[in-house]
Amino acid sequence: MRLERLPLFVLVKMERTRTAKLPNLEESVIPIQPASRTFRIKVKENGKDIVRTVRRRQFPITAAYAFTDYRSQGQTLQSVIVDIATPPSGGLNLFNLYVALSRSPGRSQLRLLRDFDNNIFLKSHCNELLMEDDRLVIENDRTRCWWNEMQSTAGKHVTSQRAAMIRSE
Repeated sequence: MRLERLPLFVLVKMERTRTAKLPNLEESVIPIQPASRTFRIKVKENGKDIVRTVRRRQFPITAAYAFTDYRSQGQTLQSVIVDIATPPSGGLNLFNLYVALSRSPGRSQLRLLRDFDNNIFLKSHCNELLMEDDRLVIENDRTRCWWNEMQSTAGKHVTSQRAAMIRSE
């Protein structure tokens, strides 16, 4: 089939999405409207510069694969496009931002999808996360002290065992 004109919209069914169900459409179906852009270009024609106006109309659809910051933890990706705009549900915290922005091997392989609110980087962590971090620091110190004590006790025990073995020979 060959289209004479661009359709008014296309319907895209997402496998997993949190979008609200729209009236008269199935669950997870999203309408996409064509985007138009007009721009001017300079071309040479018979040795003269001529300005032409070009109007481009297309559907803003790009085949891509995406996953959450949670799923990307521990991975290093060669090219990363990150969307740190405020999500439609929930919110972003500094941990989300760190994970999302640290997946690529360097800044040159990282791109931001769109503008974002700079204030998100000025927020502090929620109290629950700060309390958990403090608890983990204390546990780390306790574990280190316990391990050092075990090492010194084990060292004395091993030394006394060797002395007993030497005496018995």
